[in-house]
Amino acid sequence: MTTTNSVTPTLVYDIGNHRYLNITARCTLRCQFCPKHNGSKQIHEYDLSLSKRITAEDILPLLGKVNEVEEYVFCGFGEPTLNLECLLHVAKAIKAQGGYVRLNTDGLGNHFHRRNILPELSQCVDSLSISLNADTPESYQQHCRPKLAGSYKALLEFIQLAPQYIPEVHVSAINGLANVNIERCRDIAERSGAIFKQRELDILG
Repeated sequence: MTTTNSVTPTLVYDIGNHRYLNITARCTLRCQFCPKHNGSKQIHEYDLSLSKRITAEDILPLLGKVNEVEEYVFCGFGEPTLNLECLLHVAKAIKAQGGYVRLNTDGLGNHFHRRNILPELSQCVDSLSISLNADTPESYQQHCRPKLAGSYKALLEFIQLAPQYIPEVHVSAINGLANVNIERCRDIAERSGAIFKQRELDILG
């Protein structure tokens, strides 16, 4: 959709039949397994570096036709809910055209905004993919390195709430992280009414 150079940032990119929307570089976590903390800001052939605040006006002209893709996914190397105004504006525009919207999130949107944002998301998001990645506060601190105190508790609360608002909720954890029990992660997800997705370490996209 866009060229990958230092002048034009990659705001919209395709992987298979999925169109990804890169709306922020800011994040509530500093995950030690994230490529951006290991010298890379690239997924496949796309450089996802961002040097400015992204607005809905930046994204809307790049959406293309909704019948060209299976879904639109808010996902980059930042946490999309930190740019909530842009996310909601763009998602509503996609839904107005009959498109399908998925949000990939670290599940800390409520914690960051200090309110429940799920009612707003429910108006324009069809599917949530929430990264859990740890079955204890200690392993979460080890691997995800949250910037906000109380993040793991807030994440678990978000996972419990999400299925009450969003039709399809997936909760993921990465197989291969030290001190993480993948089956306990599965249990956390399924007890909340979410679908568990096991990811593999170092495999992106």
